[in-house]
Amino acid sequence: MTGTEQESGTQLQAGLRDRHVTMISIAGVIGAGLFVGSGTAISTAGPAVLLSYLFAGTLVVLVMRMLGEMAAARPDSGSFSTYADDAIGPWAGFTVGWLYWWFWVLVIPVEATAAATILNSWVDSVPQWAWALVITALLTLTNLFDVSNYGEFEFWFALLKVVAIVAFIVFAALVVAGVLPIGDVSGLSNLVSQGGFAPNGFGAVVAAVLVTMFSFMGTEIVTIAAAESDRPAERIRKATRSVIWRISIFYLASILLVVAIVPWTDPRLPDDGSYQAALDVLGIPGAKAIVDVVVLVAVASCLNSALYTASRMIYSLGRRGQAPDAVTRTTARGVPRTAVLASTAIGFLTVIANYAFPEEVFATLLATSGAVALLVYLVIAVSQLRMRRALERDGTDMPVRMWAYPYLTWAVVVIIPVILVYMATREGSRFDLAMTAVIALAVVVVSVVVTRRQRDA
Repeated sequence: MTGTEQESGTQLQAGLRDRHVTMISIAGVIGAGLFVGSGTAISTAGPAVLLSYLFAGTLVVLVMRMLGEMAAARPDSGSFSTYADDAIGPWAGFTVGWLYWWFWVLVIPVEATAAATILNSWVDSVPQWAWALVITALLTLTNLFDVSNYGEFEFWFALLKVVAIVAFIVFAALVVAGVLPIGDVSGLSNLVSQGGFAPNGFGAVVAAVLVTMFSFMGTEIVTIAAAESDRPAERIRKATRSVIWRISIFYLASILLVVAIVPWTDPRLPDDGSYQAALDVLGIPGAKAIVDVVVLVAVASCLNSALYTASRMIYSLGRRGQAPDAVTRTTARGVPRTAVLASTAIGFLTVIANYAFPEEVFATLLATSGAVALLVYLVIAVSQLRMRRALERDGTDMPVRMWAYPYLTWAVVVIIPVILVYMATREGSRFDLAMTAVIALAVVVVSVVVTRRQRDA
């Protein structure tokens, strides 16, 4: 769906400004996982976690380049789901679209609960479940009236995240370099002084990849959001070209500094998160309060994007006859209100399930999203292999082109199944993979049935 389609009723409108899309693309890789989840990755692999982030980041850069090639040539609110539909078949677009929608619907209770935990620690007279429902309801409202509301909220959320990370990097770099003599930090010695660079071996590095990989999920949102801007191809081209420095600065640089400041054996890393652990080591007063504010902003940003992304994906599925027609209805301002409410309704139910049956229902639901990111990346790679030939055959202008095509694309196609096989050998990730496989298989079966009925109709 391009940004030029203005008809109300079933069409989206170009309501996102250039600064909205720019900031969404810059901060799209910054989630709560960077501030909190990275601590678990560090404690798993030690300083060699940098290799985990480098590998996962490289994979994301390649996938974003492939997606950028397709999205810049044919902007669409369904992004890779639409491209899979065209390049592989309706069953593929149906499957990856619904799995991606499911992933972001499950992100809603995860982020709402994280936000509620922080808010409850500030105002404990309000129970956590109430905070979770309130913040979900508020951000739902921002998505219901105009896409520019989502863009404006996300602009400020993203700006605050970027400012916080850049401030941390500058401050930590001055400390590590010895310019600011704060804390007991001596250069980069922590990278090798606690049992070596890879104290737990190469297997731990690969295991950390599984943790880091899901931190990058969200990078692709810009290709969905750009379809609701005035110049989608240009926005996607710029976002795709900037993904390398975004990952290098926000992840590699900040994690390097954390590892240099905090010994990887420090128990605060998995418990408090990497940024808070680093500030604690440096003796910064109010470290927890500072990080809580930043994490709350990151969580609100992720929840805001989850509501937006899930609604646009199910809207796109509806446009292709792979979801109920009701989700394609838009307001006069081009907002797919039914799609937003449908996604939010499931999100509300999972928020309730999280508090009613935290150990049974929600853990099982969350496990189903375990390998969705890798499956989405695999579908993007296969789609690009096939779609590139069609674009060249049709003489379509391609503002973005995949590097070293088709060799790097084939490398991604081979590497992702290897990672999935490795997941199957690890006891900690075997259940996640099995649950994802069960859900994926069920969606494939449904997609085949729906596709056959559409063809026979």
